[in-house]
Amino acid sequence: MRILVVEDEKKVASFIKRGLEEENFAVDVAYDGDEGLYLAENNPYDVILMDLMLPKKDGLSIIRELRDKEITTPVLCLTAKDSVEDIVSGLDSGSDDYLTKPFAFGELLARVKALARRTAKDRGAEIYFADLRLDPVTHKVWRANKEIDLTSKEYGLLEYFMRHPNEVLTRAMIAEHVWDYTFDSFTNIIDVYVNYLRKKVDRDFDKKLIHTVRGVGYVLREG
Repeated sequence: MRILVVEDEKKVASFIKRGLEEENFAVDVAYDGDEGLYLAENNPYDVILMDLMLPKKDGLSIIRELRDKEITTPVLCLTAKDSVEDIVSGLDSGSDDYLTKPFAFGELLARVKALARRTAKDRGAEIYFADLRLDPVTHKVWRANKEIDLTSKEYGLLEYFMRHPNEVLTRAMIAEHVWDYTFDSFTNIIDVYVNYLRKKVDRDFDKKLIHTVRGVGYVLREG
């Protein structure tokens, strides 16, 4: 899953990014409101962590603009403000949850996972394609009811494929979603990970699901 962190305090942003990446999330960071709004409007995120006191554009204004444009990505507000009025303002603007600074990373992680489960529930908690089954909450994967042991990047790659079946995914699209927007998609690391994933998903089965589209990218399809 891909998370956007909009936080102007670089130490806090680094702390959150490092912790989430250790939990297998792909994380983008914006340090001001304008950059945060741009990234949120132009990239598909599963959850947005939004500081409210930001340079250039405040968090509540960003949330309102996203909702006005019918971008419904769940937003968790992060702020030092903890009055009832502030909480109500955040929720009224369209945010989904509210966490007051300072916070323990464990609590932040629990809130993020709760929002991710909510979106997963809306789309169906488990994702199916052919005889593949993926649980986005537990990060477990099965093929023909046999569990497949994947690394965090392999899991993220397969989840992206399974959310976009029969759709040709370019290396740039994969890089932005599974890694982050600063990743160099011209390296061969994506091809390496696709090969890792293909060995685990397809090697023991006659029907191959992960296919190369020469000169373009990859596609998950039957046959």
